[in-house]
Amino acid sequence: MLSLQFLVAALFALSIAIILLHVTIYLLDPYGLRQYPGPLLAKFTDAWLGWAVQQGHRSEVIHKLHKKYGSFVRISPSEVSIADPDAHSIVYAHGNGAQKSSFYDGFVFNVPGLFNTRDRVQHARKRKIISHIFSQKSVVEFSPHIRLHIGALLEQWDRLYDSAVKGLSGSEGEGGWNGHDGRLWLDCLPWANYLAFDITSDLAFGTAFGMLPAGRDAVAVPANRATPTDLTFPDATIKYIPAIAVLTERVEHTTAMAVLPAWWRPLIACLPWYRARQHGSREFGGIAVVAVGKRLAAPTERVDLLSKLQAGKDEHGQPLGRAELTAEAQTFLTAGSDTMSNSVAAIINHLAGNSGVQTRLQQELDQHWTDDDPVATSEQVQNLPYLDACIKEGLRIHSTIALGLPRVIPKGGLVVCDRFFSAGSVVGVPLYTLHHDPDIWGNDPDVYRPERWFDEEKATAMHKAFNPFSTGPRACVGQNLAALELSLIIATLLRRYHFVLAEPEKPIETREGFIRRSVGCNVGIQRRDM
Repeated sequence: MLSLQFLVAALFALSIAIILLHVTIYLLDPYGLRQYPGPLLAKFTDAWLGWAVQQGHRSEVIHKLHKKYGSFVRISPSEVSIADPDAHSIVYAHGNGAQKSSFYDGFVFNVPGLFNTRDRVQHARKRKIISHIFSQKSVVEFSPHIRLHIGALLEQWDRLYDSAVKGLSGSEGEGGWNGHDGRLWLDCLPWANYLAFDITSDLAFGTAFGMLPAGRDAVAVPANRATPTDLTFPDATIKYIPAIAVLTERVEHTTAMAVLPAWWRPLIACLPWYRARQHGSREFGGIAVVAVGKRLAAPTERVDLLSKLQAGKDEHGQPLGRAELTAEAQTFLTAGSDTMSNSVAAIINHLAGNSGVQTRLQQELDQHWTDDDPVATSEQVQNLPYLDACIKEGLRIHSTIALGLPRVIPKGGLVVCDRFFSAGSVVGVPLYTLHHDPDIWGNDPDVYRPERWFDEEKATAMHKAFNPFSTGPRACVGQNLAALELSLIIATLLRRYHFVLAEPEKPIETREGFIRRSVGCNVGIQRRDM
């Protein structure tokens, strides 16, 4: 009984101490942020931001706060969200001294990769080795492999369509499919995931995971290791996991933990929501381990991203080590598949819900695409302004990376939009809010309207605010590849099929971890007469 009383008293004392600590920090105001408005709880503790992330709608919540309070909103005791297009080029600029915050430590698997390393010297070293791999010239060389998998998706959808027009139904692929009214009805998001994962794995390792041919989500990982960070490969027994589902769990878990102080994380990890997603966080690391291990154990003459990474050297002539190769492979698998599949699904969803836009895009494609090859080439998608506008509008209104990427203000402070921020404070520019600002995009920022990209009077302001791949030295190195993939996929699918929404009145449902993903994309597909 005495022990229980002592435990209760100790927990009570600890709670009071933590509350007093946060109140003291607020009163001392070490970063000079008390002047900035925001949720009351956010001024005292990181728990508010942790809650917003855990709910899965961080960017929308912060967007509402900006609409209420203006351009500057305090979202934690040390962080301010700045919704001003002028801030983007300052916060993420070359040479400003700002570094990635401790938020990125939460995404480290074994060793930091280009995405999550916070050390500026190491980042420069890694970027020197990696960036040339994603140059425009290198990316075009990958086009035949991308086209191969787009063709595989067409074959699958054509096969299902032929069955669907006969009134049949089935359960191939996640979500199933059925046929009625002369259309194939399915959730195209799982198929976009299969396509993106097969393209990404093929470009990275010279062989695809095979999700498209199988019509299911299954990827090999080590089965007999205590931890997937053990990089010794070929002896491991292999098992198969649903990589897409596991990746979703991993990203949600990692992002929710990353916004919290490091000393909180062991305690928070015991809570049910976080504990339920730890499995995915552990399992996904094994995918890169197996893929890299297989590739290194069976050398090939195929030029893929891994072979280019192996050939790359820093200024001292040193290549990336095995652990670094695995870290970069995992980053590429995550960024190259998850963002791509969700962007494709979101763009199709918007086109399916806007028949006039879809018709105009198909007219442009038909006019400039005169051969019988069903899959677009890199040459065919060049200089198609309406295709470009449709993709940009999809990336704007459905930003896959929508949050404000946090940066620590350097020694000496930094002036952002006429406001001085002291060293150690954290700032970020929320892309979702920039991409939905009526002062920039007009009085219909939430409407999918590609024609806005032809407004010459607003062109400068729009391009300044539009940053789907971020900017500066930490911008996405794979943006050239992403742009090519999106152009080839959207052009091919929209020339081949006509889309309608299964539930026209239902808005796109999303959930956000680090990536803002669609929950589904239910459409009806009809093959066009060519």
